[in-house]
Amino acid sequence: MHHMDNLKRLPRIGKAAQPATDAFWSYDKAVFAEGSIPKKYKELMAVAVALTTQCSYCIEIHGKAAREAGASDAELAETVHIAAALRAGAAITHGTHLFA
Repeated sequence: MHHMDNLKRLPRIGKAAQPATDAFWSYDKAVFAEGSIPKKYKELMAVAVALTTQCSYCIEIHGKAAREAGASDAELAETVHIAAALRAGAAITHGTHLFA
């Protein structure tokens, strides 16, 4: 199912829903622009979220963007563990519902 060539179909979404698609891409561009948070950190956050949501496209796209923004192997590795800790922590804390 996951293949980066699938992204070549994005223009079909844009054509079918132009205003919403244009608004999304404008928003996405604004979100990832340099700001109070440097681009590298924004991309590392995106990688952590992508790993947590398990979006293969986002992992690839934002992993590459993080590297281009200067992220090191060590930073990416720590980001992997942050995502893993959050997913594990969610399982542990939600487990408390079993003991009501």
